[in-house]
Amino acid sequence: MARLPDSIPDLVKRFGPHANREPAGGWTTRGEPDRIVATHCCFCGQQCGIQLKVKDEKIVGFEPWEDFPFNRGKLCPKGVKRYMQDEHPDRLLTPLARDEGRGFQPIDWETALDRTAAEIQRIQAAYGRDAFAVLTGASLTNEKAYLMGKFARVALRTANIDYNGRLCMVSAAAASKKILGIDRSANPWSDIPKAKVVLVAGANIAECAPITTDYLWQARENGAAIIVLDPRMTPIARTADLFIPVRPGGDIGVFNGMLHVMVARGWIDRDFIAAHTTGWDDVERTVARFTPEYAGTIAGVPASMIVRAAELWGPAATSFLLHARGIEHHSKGVDNCMAAINLVVATGRIGREGCGYAMITGQGNGQGAREQGQKCDQLPGARDLENPAHREYIAGVWGVEESSIPHTGLSAVPLLEAIHDGRIKGLLLICFNPAVSLPDGDFIREALGRLEHFAVIDFFMSETARYADVVFPGSLMEEDEGTTTNVEGRVIHHRQVVRPPEGAREDWRIICDLAQRLGAGDKFPYRSTREIFEELRIASKGGVADYAGITWERIDRDMGVFWPCPSIDHPGTPRLYENARFGHPDGKAHFQPVDWRPAAEEPDADYPIILTTGRVVSQYLSGTQTRRIGALVDQYPQPRCEIHPRLASSLGVADGDFVRVESRRGAIVVRAQVVKTIRPDTVFVPYHWPLDRSANTCTIRAIDPVSKIPEFKICAVRVSKAPAPAGDIAALEPAAGGIR
Repeated sequence: MARLPDSIPDLVKRFGPHANREPAGGWTTRGEPDRIVATHCCFCGQQCGIQLKVKDEKIVGFEPWEDFPFNRGKLCPKGVKRYMQDEHPDRLLTPLARDEGRGFQPIDWETALDRTAAEIQRIQAAYGRDAFAVLTGASLTNEKAYLMGKFARVALRTANIDYNGRLCMVSAAAASKKILGIDRSANPWSDIPKAKVVLVAGANIAECAPITTDYLWQARENGAAIIVLDPRMTPIARTADLFIPVRPGGDIGVFNGMLHVMVARGWIDRDFIAAHTTGWDDVERTVARFTPEYAGTIAGVPASMIVRAAELWGPAATSFLLHARGIEHHSKGVDNCMAAINLVVATGRIGREGCGYAMITGQGNGQGAREQGQKCDQLPGARDLENPAHREYIAGVWGVEESSIPHTGLSAVPLLEAIHDGRIKGLLLICFNPAVSLPDGDFIREALGRLEHFAVIDFFMSETARYADVVFPGSLMEEDEGTTTNVEGRVIHHRQVVRPPEGAREDWRIICDLAQRLGAGDKFPYRSTREIFEELRIASKGGVADYAGITWERIDRDMGVFWPCPSIDHPGTPRLYENARFGHPDGKAHFQPVDWRPAAEEPDADYPIILTTGRVVSQYLSGTQTRRIGALVDQYPQPRCEIHPRLASSLGVADGDFVRVESRRGAIVVRAQVVKTIRPDTVFVPYHWPLDRSANTCTIRAIDPVSKIPEFKICAVRVSKAPAPAGDIAALEPAAGGIR
């Protein structure tokens, strides 16, 4: 049985309060490097090009890669410092096993693999195949994402596999599939500067996708107007032509209200709608009720702002709509995204240069990892797990009977609920830190402690790994080779820069070794990740996400290849929907009417304030990597509660005071950061920190009925001034004052 981890004070003592810092002077070795390797950043979905410097088989620095077309050498703070984790003293260099009474103890690889394989077999024999589950990640390469989906369904034959992209972009994916027929950004980023108006909804671009800021500035220099919807005045909003401080959960009010005005003033393309779409009449009837006044009450903004947004967007010659987690992390996230896409399609401004739509991918391979079959309802090539023809084709590629492939299992949050209530007894996890990143954190951590066997593959001891029975030391991105698919749909090549340090192994080798022990070795005969990619090409052929014509050599020659690319002589598809041909079988876009409904938990007398969460520029996801890079930690060492001066005054809170943020599920104590850049009815806490500082201790497990994405962006809390917590978080911060 998995045990609860050590106490918080013990963890702080053993592993540091927020990070072990790089050694004095850093890790850069003096002298010329032995080689410089062109590859890509390991962090967000932009996947910027970078060149890593190697000396004595260690990564010692970086150089800009100015030829790579997406970022042209530009990097954000995380990209600049990303190499500093490679030689970190926290690096796992041997398998570990929990020993009751002594904590984790080193064991050899053969024992670790044998133990986990035996536990898988024991649990499945006792409780059924679906009692052992797999959770994976959207920062895995395409090759590893494909491998994990195949491993779950062929070696384990469990239905219960899902991934942490369930916390990221699945609402955008579902909305795009419903209306446009394809789950991918419709345009390359090079189209953004050609737009005359850009609408940014729920996307803190300057901090979460910094290089995309340059594309917006190019558009503005070309005369574009910028509209931003966000409850916080983010850096990008400060210079926008129109900033709409929408109430969390009120985005549909803005989108439908804008479309109402556009219909009334004739700013929709009725010829395009008639020739290339279905379902418009239902949408028009729905938005007829969304007068600017009614829409404004939903959005929590003046009606005049909605009218002005329509006046900018409606008559524009070209336009581009970008959105991210701010409208996706809701129990109505799919509806939010569909309302946004309706705005694009109603104008007919899509599938042309400078006219488009894109979701901003959050995780490193947020696009590619959701195409290769590691989602609970998906097969490779973005195929439907329940489609008989799709199942038959993939069964042929894998050399198994179609009937042996499990059907749809549980998505991430319900899967953890099934662990909590005892339906799932064992778990293999890679590239996921649910103890920090899933909502209702106390519930999630309690669930992890109930597993009969829990195996984790990771390169650092994450907060989740501390609940494990066996921990396998895996590989960093630059220690393996493979591909990812960036925010645009461009498939790119991550080169192996160095090999894993002695004692660690490439992740894919660990999975293949487990498959061998489970009697499925003949289905996992790979000797390299290139061989996995070659099978992925075949498995994706004919699917929506068709990689059949993409090779590593083409990627290197062309600086990436956009899918779909069905054959070697196909040029790839940077811009979808050209000639107004959409991804549905009838070739048309399918409008979806969207009405507004409340969030799962609205503020009330007991919990009168909205909590919303998100990222900051120097940290990434659950912080497992970035909290170990001292130069990034110094930028934002601890979570802060952003609070408007009006709300702070009513609570007797001053800047720098400690505040208790409490929901019906749990509470955290963090310092207040009093700012004028947030709505007075809302507070914001970033989610990158663990344990007693985890914002997700407060968030709610409500999920979207279609995408199953959690409602991270709105829950009800109360906020009060608090004494300094035990151990005083202030002691863990730099001596300088608060963050501005």
